[in-house]
Amino acid sequence: MITLTAAAAKEINRLQSEQHLEDSYLRVGVRGGGCSGLMYSMSFDEKTGPYDKVFDINGVKIVIDIKSALYVKGSTLDYSTDLTGGGFKFENPNANRSCGCGLSFSA
Repeated sequence: MITLTAAAAKEINRLQSEQHLEDSYLRVGVRGGGCSGLMYSMSFDEKTGPYDKVFDINGVKIVIDIKSALYVKGSTLDYSTDLTGGGFKFENPNANRSCGCGLSFSA
């Protein structure tokens, strides 16, 4: 479904531990918005729904709703500590166009 780099998995685990959310899922989604039309969303969630797909990738429990899964299939989630442009970034082969910040795209 999606791939997590080692750096992304490490940062997600760190955030879960820091926020005492070790048993939660990382919810990855796509919603309308941003300068390119669609935006990625990420949050911690303790529940799953009937339209969710659950994955264990590099020790991180990830949940993606089936509609968002269509947009992020084959993507890689990376994390960087660069001073400019650092943070989480999606590399999405389904994106026809992305904005400069990497937070929105069009498919």
